[in-house]
Amino acid sequence: MKTGARLALFGAGLAVAFGGAFGIAAAVAPDEIVAASENGSDMDEHGEGHETESASSASELAGALKGLAISIDGYVLSPITAPATVGEAGELSFQIQDADGEPVTSYTTAHDKDLHLIVARSDGSRFEHVHPVLDTATGTWSVPWQWADAGTYRVFADFTTGGEDAANLTLSRLVQVAGAFAPVESQPSKIDEVDGFTVSLEGDVVTGSASELAITISRDGQPVTELEPYLGAFGHLVALREGDLAFLHVHAEGDEPAAGDTAGPEIVFFAEAPTAGRYLLYQDFQVDGVVHTAEFVVDAEHGDHS
Repeated sequence: MKTGARLALFGAGLAVAFGGAFGIAAAVAPDEIVAASENGSDMDEHGEGHETESASSASELAGALKGLAISIDGYVLSPITAPATVGEAGELSFQIQDADGEPVTSYTTAHDKDLHLIVARSDGSRFEHVHPVLDTATGTWSVPWQWADAGTYRVFADFTTGGEDAANLTLSRLVQVAGAFAPVESQPSKIDEVDGFTVSLEGDVVTGSASELAITISRDGQPVTELEPYLGAFGHLVALREGDLAFLHVHAEGDEPAAGDTAGPEIVFFAEAPTAGRYLLYQDFQVDGVVHTAEFVVDAEHGDHS
């Protein structure tokens, strides 16, 4: 079992500083996009400048790192309702509430969904990326749920508000799951075997500048060129910083692939770590209608700022 960590990632076609929101990767990174990311472009940059003066100190501290606040800009993630123990079948549910405590029912669709739910245990293991259903009558989001292991989990809700001033926000809460807790210790790894696929990561992550990460997918020793569009692109890279699980979920900008398009075997991202340390990455890709998730662990070092 591996852990997860989220980098400041620049997806092919999207330059996002750490604290950006939600990203998919195109299969190719155009030269002009690479140049934009290296120059610190704010193209389609989300999550910055949405803090208000009345935001809590916790939200202010979390402003530069997504996913560490319960509330931002008057939007609040309600307490999470979920099974209390391992193996108990049930539902995970919650509301996004406004400053008056009223449930929010109007959202802006981003990457084919109104809300993306990310769940990870405190050690970064047991990563899940799912899409709950909204009951518009009550404003409650819900999804069938069962915990596989005990521990403390961070539940992230990533969404874009409705209206003309739509903003991408990532809110989170902690959930305690009863049972014997056996933490997983992460180990650096740039290759993963998942569902018969071999997924490898090339490139290093440093602070202070964007560096290229190339993810290559093969099966039975042959390159996979049948990557299918999933949530509007050919690949997703999610990263959580080990220790606090600061969140970043990056999608590449640019033209969405049309139905029936395929790509592969390589997906290119550009990544910049906000601090030196360990990050755990999750790569989603779809083949033959099935979504697979590969996991990597990388150690970011201080870049050359001379």
